[in-house]
Amino acid sequence: MSGKRNSFFGIFICDLISKFNKYFLNINYILIQQYLIKHLSSKKMNKIILNKVYKTSELIFIGLLIPTLILVYRLAENVILILWLITLYGGFIYLKYHNRSNLKQIMNFQAFTKKNVNIILVRWLLLTIVIYLITFYFYNDKLFTIQKQNPYFLIIIFFVYPILSALPQEFIFTTFFFNRYQNLIPEKLQILTSAIIFTYAHVLFINFIAPFLSIFGGLIFANTYKKTNSLALVTFEHSLYGNSLFFMGLGYYFWGGSVSIT
Repeated sequence: MSGKRNSFFGIFICDLISKFNKYFLNINYILIQQYLIKHLSSKKMNKIILNKVYKTSELIFIGLLIPTLILVYRLAENVILILWLITLYGGFIYLKYHNRSNLKQIMNFQAFTKKNVNIILVRWLLLTIVIYLITFYFYNDKLFTIQKQNPYFLIIIFFVYPILSALPQEFIFTTFFFNRYQNLIPEKLQILTSAIIFTYAHVLFINFIAPFLSIFGGLIFANTYKKTNSLALVTFEHSLYGNSLFFMGLGYYFWGGSVSIT
């Protein structure tokens, strides 16, 4: 009787171990399968996103096709929304595939040195005088337009423009551009290419003054970022010029309403 009990107990234990092993192996198989699928798909996605053909197509789409579509379909009034959609896409690609730094490192506030700020301010003051002279002699009807019509709106612009417009523009045309496309464009041509794309993005306003001034702004901003690697500093600089343009009156040519001008 004792032998039968031992035999039964042994069979029970063996059966239990067999079922456990089968269950355990199935669980492991499923987990390994899911891991491999996730790992391989992630690896495949990395390969696609970092592929030169994909990046070239992406650059053409962002730098050429989107501004052209905005121009053709008269979507300039929605340019801020479109700008932020591109920024969200670029931010995801930048953080996931190019730079896992935190926001503080991306902004790089340490670049706000006395030397850098002085260079930016002196250059801005000199060019603001040029902007005033251009407005006074060639676009006198626009000089101080906002102050005359709605001075409170100008104050709003001073606070809103840096965040809603300057920040996403500089992320796209400097931070994202220089990190994403550095292996596509020779280093000597990167600043010029950034400025050209920045300029073409302003053609959508359908006037001469926006792209004309943008080529100079694009060169200045790209050069600042290239030297400092600071999104915060180049956004600050861009905001100075943008607010000066609105203050003088030429900002009229940089908002969506200017597309009605012929």
